[in-house]
Amino acid sequence: MENVNVAIASIIAAALCMAIGSIGPALGQGRSVHSALSSIAQQPDERNSITRTLFVGLAMIESIAIYCFVISMILVFANPFWNFVVKKMGG
Repeated sequence: MENVNVAIASIIAAALCMAIGSIGPALGQGRSVHSALSSIAQQPDERNSITRTLFVGLAMIESIAIYCFVISMILVFANPFWNFVVKKMGG
């Protein structure tokens, strides 16, 4: 029964990690694109510079969501607590 509880807790933790960890980057990307489009509308001559900086910023913001995805996959498929629980159960 303990194995089932660890599996359920891992899946719930992975779901929370992805849910909470995706909200921030999504809002950040939306604000970044809004600001970039406003800047381009005000200064069309600086379009190339603004776009380049925007893409670098978006890549940095997206890396946060990718880290959350990696942590979720570790919790689901390579749970570090799984061996601890099995050893405690005498398996």
